[in-house]
Amino acid sequence: MGLHPLSMLVVAVLVFLLIRAEFAGYRRMIYRIKPLCSLSVVLLAGLSYFTPGGIATYTAGIMGGLLLSFGGDMALMFPAKRAFSIGLALFLLAHVVYAIVLTVPIGYAPTDLWGAAVAVVISAVVYAYLFPGLGSMKGPVLAYVVVIGFMVHRATATFGTDYFTPAQAWIVTIGAGLFYLSDVILAVNKFRRPFKHNRISLAFYYAGQMCLAVSAGMFPAGV
Repeated sequence: MGLHPLSMLVVAVLVFLLIRAEFAGYRRMIYRIKPLCSLSVVLLAGLSYFTPGGIATYTAGIMGGLLLSFGGDMALMFPAKRAFSIGLALFLLAHVVYAIVLTVPIGYAPTDLWGAAVAVVISAVVYAYLFPGLGSMKGPVLAYVVVIGFMVHRATATFGTDYFTPAQAWIVTIGAGLFYLSDVILAVNKFRRPFKHNRISLAFYYAGQMCLAVSAGMFPAGV
């Protein structure tokens, strides 16, 4: 088994243990396992530096987004409103970094406007649903919805380019989509309709982050 599959298996086991601890309410275990989950995804991306299919600049960008996400993960472990705001800001910056990493190599084509329109519609629907429960968070959540929608749009723009392979485009798009879904679940639970098993969002979140991490090592060798 290669390093990437083995590392993904380790992350999957850690995430399973984390979700089980979340459902059981074992706070001490959560505080121990969650940092390991997030750091292991960062290291998963770092493996691309040692593979023929890795590009240093792309890997650095993805790792930058993952490190910001790590900070967000640590902040969201704590119940204080300020901690949530800090986590939101760090994740917003992570999405900005991902969007830049996915845009710089391929630019912005006129055909991307169709994807942008779809992203705007979906983001508008999500924000409209959350709006009644946002209170003082209307502005920050609006900014977050816009930025994550743009990030997902840039992920879908990787299709049909010379820089990314078709397999990479699928992995990046699936990863961005899973990240988006995890955030929607988190937001619905916090602002609109709390539900018991909301922490299943962690499965989508870490799966999405793993997809983005693995994409860093999928370039054709020698590119």
